[in-house]
Amino acid sequence: MTETRRTFAIYAITKHGVEIARRIAAALPDADLLVSEKLRDRAPAEARLFPLPMGPLLEETFLRYDAHVFVISVGAVVRMIAPQLRSKKVDPAVICVDDAARFSVCVLSGHVGRGNVFAERVAGAIDATPVVTTASDALGTLTVDILARGLGWSLDDPDRNVTSACAAVVNETPVLFVQETGEPSWWPLDTPLPKGVAYATSLDGVDPSAWEMLLIASHRDVARSHPACFARSVVYRPKSLVLGIGCDRGTPLALIERGIAATFATHGVSEKSVRALATIDKKGDEPALLALSQARGWPLETFAAEALDALEEGHGVQSPSERVKTFVGTRGVCEPAALIAAGATQLLVPKQKYTEEGAGRSMTLAVAGIPFPKRVAGAHEGATP
Repeated sequence: MTETRRTFAIYAITKHGVEIARRIAAALPDADLLVSEKLRDRAPAEARLFPLPMGPLLEETFLRYDAHVFVISVGAVVRMIAPQLRSKKVDPAVICVDDAARFSVCVLSGHVGRGNVFAERVAGAIDATPVVTTASDALGTLTVDILARGLGWSLDDPDRNVTSACAAVVNETPVLFVQETGEPSWWPLDTPLPKGVAYATSLDGVDPSAWEMLLIASHRDVARSHPACFARSVVYRPKSLVLGIGCDRGTPLALIERGIAATFATHGVSEKSVRALATIDKKGDEPALLALSQARGWPLETFAAEALDALEEGHGVQSPSERVKTFVGTRGVCEPAALIAAGATQLLVPKQKYTEEGAGRSMTLAVAGIPFPKRVAGAHEGATP
């Protein structure tokens, strides 16, 4: 059984540090207080005591917490955590607080590990000054590697061009943000874009040679549709698609997954942008759909046959079938389900039938895009380098 990862581990090895650590722990939820056993007389009753040196303790705790807060000098902490470091993808945040509680310093995993955010929370708990040294946060510009993470966006490939894009943004070289989909609030709507960053709503017509880097929010297969743009881009995947699905009773999960993969690949859209599944209520208990929802984190939305059938062909449904209605009470399942769940009036991918030789089962799939409001680009945000 996998152990639940907690948020904060707070460490103290000095008499002043114990009191500071206690204050931090009292102000933060989901925090464990760890105190040197040499200070057992000063340690709160809830504290866990540990022997020095701390190396064996950190081997045990390092990956069990989102953030480690040390009321210990930065130099000492760097030497202690060095053997535990793996990569920024998995390393937790590390925060150091001085023995006078003046500063809360983010030492490790400022962006991906949320260290900068945690440093500010710790500072707020003890009225200290947060110290953030990552350039994008210090300058108040775009944080390329975690942009819009709170909105559910993900990087299509966290290892491709991210470092170059971070440097381009920080150095204020020409960068174009192309938003083909997704929430407009990825950057505050009432705040001008950072210096050097321009804005566009489509890749069509973009000359990639005019820009140091492109930041692209899209559900499209950009490598296939715009290879020159893709070469110097970071691609984000907003949760912007709804997958409508109908299937025979007892269709295996593996068959459904292959059908989805084939459909998305054929039509040049990314599964990483799927927000939800949608189907008829009669399929709300279909084992493969429930398993798919659980495995992918895609909520399963269901609709009554009457609601699906009420959506007329002119409202986005492209393939109504009277034959289907004789079986399930509606002229379509995957198309109207996708449209209703997305709040859309047209389909990105109309109904596709999928089966395999000898499978004895089949499915229909359709994809609709969520119609997000557009971000209005001001004069300072026009796509001109």
